[in-house]
Amino acid sequence: MRRFYNQILQAISIGKKNVWEIIDYCDLSLFEFVKNFPKNRIEKLFEKVKNNINLKKIKNIEDLSCNICQGTGYKIDKFFTQILKEYKKEVRNRPEALEIYDQGYINPEGVIRRIEFIYERGDLLNSRILIIGDDDLISIALGLTYLTKEIVVLEIDERLINFINDKARQLKLNVKAYRYNVENELPKNLQRKFDIFITDPVETLPGIKLFLSRGMTGLKDKGSSGYFGLTTLEASLKKWYQIERFLLDSGFVITDIKRKFNQYPGTTEAIEEKLPIRSIYNNKIKAEEWYKSSFIRIEAINKPKIFYKQKLILGENLYRDNESLATPIV
Repeated sequence: MRRFYNQILQAISIGKKNVWEIIDYCDLSLFEFVKNFPKNRIEKLFEKVKNNINLKKIKNIEDLSCNICQGTGYKIDKFFTQILKEYKKEVRNRPEALEIYDQGYINPEGVIRRIEFIYERGDLLNSRILIIGDDDLISIALGLTYLTKEIVVLEIDERLINFINDKARQLKLNVKAYRYNVENELPKNLQRKFDIFITDPVETLPGIKLFLSRGMTGLKDKGSSGYFGLTTLEASLKKWYQIERFLLDSGFVITDIKRKFNQYPGTTEAIEEKLPIRSIYNNKIKAEEWYKSSFIRIEAINKPKIFYKQKLILGENLYRDNESLATPIV
């Protein structure tokens, strides 16, 4: 806890004003944060920073992340600025997020930075791409680059499927969306067909293994790659360890972890009220983009070993475990 304790003191010292901004600054999972730093202890730490002369010297240290690129390390160049402009225009009437599917989408700039990163790694040009779940509508932004061979979206929400397919027809994008429940086997015609997969999985351990397995099943062979988001908010470092072991056992290596690469705008009041973490601290979420995730790239160094090939019904365990404090209770 020493490192996390230091992060909280540093957060308060640079002007973070509430528990949501502090949560964003430190690496603790929400479950661990709640357990070790209840509301009254946070209030005492505010007083400690205010009155402790030994801590005043760190007040001169500013927030070290870059304001221009939001700490991602990626600017949006002229080509991708045009894609961003078109993408914003095309998705402005997108369907609202539904808590029943644990939906939430990153900001438009984050979508474009993801694509820039994929492009930089050599995974975009002339690639066949499988997207499992597309709350972010990254398929539309990818299609607008006109750099890929094929983009297939597997999505459970009929509203998003219709939206994506309508836009693809209107804009003549090489994108096609199909209805799919991740608990089902990946369709045979989509197995071993793609160069990369992209997904934002749920963060329960059985759930994320299932999402990743479906993506891996779609990849051609060694040298293929996958991209997925993962937080430390609802996935503790112990869970990260288990996920990394699963990736290694599946024949993949992690090549890149872009920390806090993805920012999620504030949710609607209706969804926010259903987040367990809000009721624990008993106040409205005041930080607009407090929920962030890392963007991870993996690459197959052997033929992928698939642990989950057949249908697997997880029910509530797909979405929730004891660390799911920012997942709406439906």
